[in-house]
Order: sequence, then structure tokens, then C-alpha cells
Amino acid sequence: MYARRQVAALPLRRTHEGLVEVLLVTSRDTGRWIIPKGWPSKRLSDGMAAAREAWQEAGVKGKIAPEAIGSYRYVKAELGFEAIDVSVFVLEVTEEHQSWREMHQRRREWFKVTEAAAQIGEPELAELIKNFDEVSGCGPIPVP
Repeated sequence: MYARRQVAALPLRRTHEGLVEVLLVTSRDTGRWIIPKGWPSKRLSDGMAAAREAWQEAGVKGKIAPEAIGSYRYVKAELGFEAIDVSVFVLEVTEEHQSWREMHQRRREWFKVTEAAAQIGEPELAELIKNFDEVSGCGPIPVP
């Protein structure tokens, strides 16, 4: 079965205590917790398109990884329940703005990695976030 493709940012920051946190946003339609995602761009790399989505949907900017850490599939009801494959790129957040394009349509909140995974409704994405926590350990956020 053919699936359309999207790109997503996994916005991360390190706390003063050294813990990694994940920024989630609410979807516009159902209010469930998701990561910023959208359609690829002809003019931007997939990573840069994911970073653009993080800016528009969550008001954050930072350093985007050039390669995806994985992908997940979900079904988009608005497209007649079509399957969408999403490539996920780590975004090391360096700026968090108080106003942004979709601030009146979404909420944003920082979560510990395991809590973020528990909030996510897509099992494959939740697993990707949990696995990221296991491989990230105590080292730096893996963004070149």
C-alpha cells in the first residue's frame, strides 16, 4: 500500500539537572498531544521542513539533525483515512518564543521523555521516543 509522507521535529532540550525533555503540542482538531509535523518542501531539506513546522506549530527554533532518527505511520482521517509515513528529526531547541503563528490554535508543554511517550497516541511514535531516551543516555542531545 502506498503511503504519503510527512516530516516531523522532535523538539528537545536539556534541563539544568541534565535531563532531556521533549516539547509536545496539541493537534488543532482533537487536542491530543503530538510532535510538530507537516508536508515536505520542494525548496527545503526534510530536516529544514521539520524545523519550519516546529517554528510554526510550537514557536521553537534550534539545531536540526540532518538525518531522521526513525519514522512512524499514522492514519489521517481528514484524507479519507489515508496512511501517512512520518520521518522524525531531532531538533535541539535553542530559542522558545512567546508568540508564534499557531499559538492560538495549539498548546505546548515540555515533558520528561518517558512522560512524553506516554502522552502520544501513535504507538510507533511513542516507541520511537522511548527508544530515543534509552539510546541517548546521559550524553549530549545527538544533533551534529
